[in-house]
Amino acid sequence: MLPQQDNDPFHNSGLPFRYAPDTKKKIPDSRTLASSRSALALAALCREVTAFLRRVSKMGAMAPSQQPQDEAPQSEPGLVLPLPAPREPLPRPYYFEDGLRRVSPYFYTYNTWCKERWRGRELLDVFQNEFRDRPLEYYRAAMVSGQVAVNGKTVGPHHVLKNGDLISHTTHRHEPPVTAEPIGVIHEDEDMVVINKPSGVPVHPAGRYNYNSIVEIMKAERGPAFAPRPCNRLDRLTSGIMFIAKHAKAAEQLGVQIFQRTVRKEYVARVMGKFPDGEVVCNQPILQISPKLGLNRVRANGKAARTVFKRLAYYPPTRNPGETQHVDMSASGNPELGGTEEEAARGPAASRKADEGYSIVRCLPVTGRTHQLRVHLQFLGHPIQNDPIYANQKVWGFDLGSNDADGIQNSDEDVISRLSRMGKDQVADAVAYYDEVVDEYYKKKAEKMSGEVCDTCNTPLYTDPGDQELSLWLHSLRYEDAEGAWSYVSPLPAWAMPPDGAVGPTQVGGMEDLVGAAGPDIIE
Repeated sequence: MLPQQDNDPFHNSGLPFRYAPDTKKKIPDSRTLASSRSALALAALCREVTAFLRRVSKMGAMAPSQQPQDEAPQSEPGLVLPLPAPREPLPRPYYFEDGLRRVSPYFYTYNTWCKERWRGRELLDVFQNEFRDRPLEYYRAAMVSGQVAVNGKTVGPHHVLKNGDLISHTTHRHEPPVTAEPIGVIHEDEDMVVINKPSGVPVHPAGRYNYNSIVEIMKAERGPAFAPRPCNRLDRLTSGIMFIAKHAKAAEQLGVQIFQRTVRKEYVARVMGKFPDGEVVCNQPILQISPKLGLNRVRANGKAARTVFKRLAYYPPTRNPGETQHVDMSASGNPELGGTEEEAARGPAASRKADEGYSIVRCLPVTGRTHQLRVHLQFLGHPIQNDPIYANQKVWGFDLGSNDADGIQNSDEDVISRLSRMGKDQVADAVAYYDEVVDEYYKKKAEKMSGEVCDTCNTPLYTDPGDQELSLWLHSLRYEDAEGAWSYVSPLPAWAMPPDGAVGPTQVGGMEDLVGAAGPDIIE
């Protein structure tokens, strides 16, 4: 499946039908049809495309020896796929079920220009090595049929790509559901909307997500004339403050401020164990070890990175039901407070018990590397408690990647291999310090292959994502102008509030201590 480029002038998408919630059968979406004539035409188009995709699926199931190998194959007589997929009008195909925002499956054309590294390579070779979501047989059949085309023409799997080629892939698209939690508005004026982004929703259409993205949801809520322009980025699983400009000038002005480092930002995270007291500065460089998986880790040859951390609160494990739990804000790592000298010397990862409780930690990123906070917290031995990647014992082992800048405990190859299996036939769970079987409830709730296929296109279907895959305990808490011209703070998320029976902080103070510990700027 090809990623859509934001500046692609040929992008098209379509919604020729929706599914009836009770029968799961395809029916025309009357909300998007201007007349009965257009409804009949759209229904006919759906039948034509559905028949085509079923035939393509059968071709994908053929043995390699049975598959056409011609450079310029002939399409089946009388079979014409409407390429690209017809543009889809508003309203978006959303519906809500089981606490999730869902999108009815629809036909969609992906477009991308030939990248420099693809030039001189066969079309099938590029798909085989660049994209993970479909088997090789599917791509070969799609190229033979014209479902995958170059410059609008059927060219076959052995076509050699060149600069300027436009590659298209028309498919029956299945988007994962996201949380039904609404997008909160912290501030709005004629130039900007400051939102509180829900966790689990990507900002831009990307990968398997299109309409289930912040940009598309806001378009659907505010009408087709609204053109949201995100000014800062957050990972899909991260929640919190985002700036959405209403016009290009406002986006440019804030972008200049961020680029010139006159904007400060603070995050809050819920991490494993008792985080040290005081300001903790992590200066470890970060390297991307797998662009395909978006995986990063601390490496000496990585890019310079700096983060300042400070513990807001520590919540030890509850001893007895109903017992009041008090917050320990004293210095940690001190043998006088319950630990041994040996444990203090070995570090947090080596002295872990079945349950050490958790800490709420304030985070000031001085630089802006991908996954910087998650990677630095992992290196310090206190990964985010529910991080499906960097707190995954199946990927990193018992120590969870703590203090492993040289990759001695886990080589890059081993980590990449283990992580690449997550989400296919295994469940990507964030495992705390104990080596126990994950509760069966969460195993059933986690997103993985269901064993079922779509009736229309034979695409393997995923189960619904579990709660642990819709939320990361990392929140963008505050953005402020360094000169004090403006400041926006969101409420603490529910997971950062004191648990039942506990006493602890419910709001965060100023950033003076964090800023003071940040030191001079780093040239990125």
